[in-house]
Amino acid sequence: MAIPEAERETRVRLEADLCVIDRRDYFICGCLDLPIVGTTGVLRFLVWVSLSETNFNRAVELWGTPGREAEPPYFGWLNTRLPGYPETLNLKTHVHTRPVGERPAIELEPTGHPLAVDQREGITPVRARDLVEGMGKGGG
Repeated sequence: MAIPEAERETRVRLEADLCVIDRRDYFICGCLDLPIVGTTGVLRFLVWVSLSETNFNRAVELWGTPGREAEPPYFGWLNTRLPGYPETLNLKTHVHTRPVGERPAIELEPTGHPLAVDQREGITPVRARDLVEGMGKGGG
């Protein structure tokens, strides 16, 4: 949903890692990593995930608290389209809080969606390159 620019100041609270729209839609930014097979590397996507108000408020409450990574994961819905994949909006996720200063890790529920399969099984270095090149061209 596009929010008219004239309304953004009153309807949207946006920070680097947190966003609230109309005091009813809550989002957190996290890292969705795809392991690169045969290496120790990952292809990392920064993605937005929608959370319930309760889980969002809990994440904010613990934002600067050492040890917050012991918190159980929060359920969320992926809210970012990723090039090179079929529709990724509203895939089920688990948001794993990490130590203070680190963005949460986003784990997709284990489904047959190609992105979830790639997160579980990894991608080849060639696939990683193709995905990165696709992003540079504005889509996939």
